[in-house]
Amino acid sequence: MNSHRRLSLALTAVVLCLAILWLSTSVGQSRRSYEVEAQVYTTPEYRTDASRAIDAYERVMDRYMDASQQNLQEVLSYTQTIAARLDSIDAKLEKLDSRLARIERHLGIVPPMVTSIPEPNAPRPPIPALPVPSARPPLDNR
Repeated sequence: MNSHRRLSLALTAVVLCLAILWLSTSVGQSRRSYEVEAQVYTTPEYRTDASRAIDAYERVMDRYMDASQQNLQEVLSYTQTIAARLDSIDAKLEKLDSRLARIERHLGIVPPMVTSIPEPNAPRPPIPALPVPSARPPLDNR
């Protein structure tokens, strides 16, 4: 019995060793490829004073362009409101003009003759030159 017990212990030990060996080789069998992640440690790039100045200038110009765009949009809105107001004033003046013309016709008032108005962009006639007095007094022939 003692040998039988020793044989069963040996057989159990062998089975345990085979199971451990099988489990150690079977783990990771599903992964056929391995990924290697490389970590590269570098120093930050060296920036010169000129590159920092250029970056600062670009930031300032971006702010200036944004402010200019906002101001131009405000000016455009003001201009549009002024143009709308002027159009309404022009329409009211046209109504008044037509009303005044009807009143004049009803009262029998003859409109004045329209004289030709000189063209404001036409070239002006040359100005005649004034006589230049001489430096000597005139000779007296007495």
